[in-house]
Amino acid sequence: QVQLVESGGGLVQPGGSLRISCATSGFTSEPRAIIWRRQAPEKAREGISCVHTDDESTYYLDSVKGRFTVSRDNSKNTVYLQMNSLKPEDTAVYMCGAIFGDCGEYDGTFYYSETPHDTWGQGTQVTVSS
Repeated sequence: QVQLVESGGGLVQPGGSLRISCATSGFTSEPRAIIWRRQAPEKAREGISCVHTDDESTYYLDSVKGRFTVSRDNSKNTVYLQMNSLKPEDTAVYMCGAIFGDCGEYDGTFYYSETPHDTWGQGTQVTVSS
């Protein structure tokens, strides 16, 4: 059974940093990518970053580019999202997903496509506030 478990969320001041983790297990076939998305109250869910599992290429939403970095430690089956220069508008529940559709950037826009075979974690809360 595929499982993704996020951890590392918390309260951080504006301008601060946080690293959240996504521990994965149970894959019987390798997903196309591991993706991070977030859901803020009264806002649409948005994909923010992904890493392709075949070539480790990474992609980002414009508003987090230069501040967030996604990385993968295959020895630990864990994907990280390092978040720097955090802003109050980054406050959200952050979820990771193993997707079999594509993700990337096109014409300055981050995109991803979902399939019925995807698996998502429960999420970790990140709150940016003074």
